[in-house]
Amino acid sequence: MKSQATRVSLLHHGLNVLSVYGLSGVTLGRLAEAARLSKSGLFAHFRSKEQLELALLDEAARLAHTHVVEPAMEAPAGLPRLRVLVERWLGWASRAGLPGGCPVAAALFELDDREGEVRDHVAALEQEWRALLRSLTASAAALGHLRPETDVDQFVWDLCGIYLSHHASARFLRDPAAETRARHAFDALLRRAGAALPS
Repeated sequence: MKSQATRVSLLHHGLNVLSVYGLSGVTLGRLAEAARLSKSGLFAHFRSKEQLELALLDEAARLAHTHVVEPAMEAPAGLPRLRVLVERWLGWASRAGLPGGCPVAAALFELDDREGEVRDHVAALEQEWRALLRSLTASAAALGHLRPETDVDQFVWDLCGIYLSHHASARFLRDPAAETRARHAFDALLRRAGAALPS
């Protein structure tokens, strides 16, 4: 039980480091110091930096599922569920208690020109997320909340562009209007897809 508690603590500290410094900033030494463990104690849980990075990315995905996906799934199917998901998605990391931004969004840029298991894992997480967005968008179209001929792949592509622009504007440019602009962009995307929204 103590071993599991230590691992949970390590993932918590590691996710905070990952959120601020990115994958390149996650070192065994930095994490051991943050968790007040020796490096040998850390090696009892993670045998390599790669293994640690994979575990932290999975923990980030789990946290996003708790704070974004689960609340959305409580909303009615179709457009209401999609809207809640997007509202919870924008800026989710800070609401989840992370001191920096979304670790997966940052990893998309950090690893774009690198190969290896960690990049492949990030790609799989991103594809899984986009599959969820496609499913919710297709459901909204099937229920008549969006035009039935909506190009679901293009809609999701545009939606991910809104999210990444929000991420860069909010985290890097520190634009206080980032969330408002992202919401306006999402509403415009919905209107183009035929959603009936309040004026």
